[in-house]
Amino acid sequence: MKLVRFGEPGAERPGLLDSENRIRDLSGVIADINGAALDPATLDRLRALDAGALPLAPAGARLGPCVGGVGHFIAVGLNYADHAAEAGLTPPAEPILFSKAPSCIIGPHDDVLIPPGSTKTDWEVELAVVIGSPCSRVHEAEALDHVAGYCLCNDISERAWQNERGGTWMKGKGAPTFGPLGPWLATREELGDANGRAMWLDLNGERMQTGNTENMIFRVPFIVSYISQFMDLRPGDVIATGTPPGVGMGRKPPLFLKAGDRMTLGIDGLGVQDLNVRDASRQAAA
Repeated sequence: MKLVRFGEPGAERPGLLDSENRIRDLSGVIADINGAALDPATLDRLRALDAGALPLAPAGARLGPCVGGVGHFIAVGLNYADHAAEAGLTPPAEPILFSKAPSCIIGPHDDVLIPPGSTKTDWEVELAVVIGSPCSRVHEAEALDHVAGYCLCNDISERAWQNERGGTWMKGKGAPTFGPLGPWLATREELGDANGRAMWLDLNGERMQTGNTENMIFRVPFIVSYISQFMDLRPGDVIATGTPPGVGMGRKPPLFLKAGDRMTLGIDGLGVQDLNVRDASRQAAA
């Protein structure tokens, strides 16, 4: 299944995509696409529905982030060796973990806002994992049993705040709009193997990132198992699994986002995001 959330920000309704990629309204069946809806029993109930019998969403409805009520929004740093190389860093022996603020999550076609004082806002196309059942100290061989599905993520980052302000990376990772998710959540059986998935990002029509999930240093089962050794993962938690090379920080000279830019990015099987970049200071003044 491809699960979506549609409607105005803060008032999204649950939906699924039918065989013709039309949004069908699930609000008569479940309250939201969130942790409570992502347990295996509820997903089985949704799979059994006749999608054609569900009402259609209004034409042109906005797509919101494909997961609501996210608790933990965790990310893995330097999980592609070639990205570590462009950053001038040694690939890690264990996953580097940091948090993104759940309040930074937006929809796949919403505006990305450059925060006041930012000078180095950057892009990162990533595969995100969505947890479907409680997960604590699980073995790698059982980790996928706790995954509801996958979605596309853009791990927007302010590099000066991340790397030049001391402390942890999370300073540069959680500003408002820094976590576009979607367009849809593909359940595990919908996507199949998360390895071997082509991924890309264009800036103003020019290809910046080209990669493949096959090149992750740490694969999804290991990542889920590893994180679960340090914290309990709960349904609806999201894990962004790292980015391939081609980020703005790694270019010579470096290139960062500015107002008026447009990012388009995708992962095979997980759809495409189109994101316009705006200046938060100017937007607030308007």
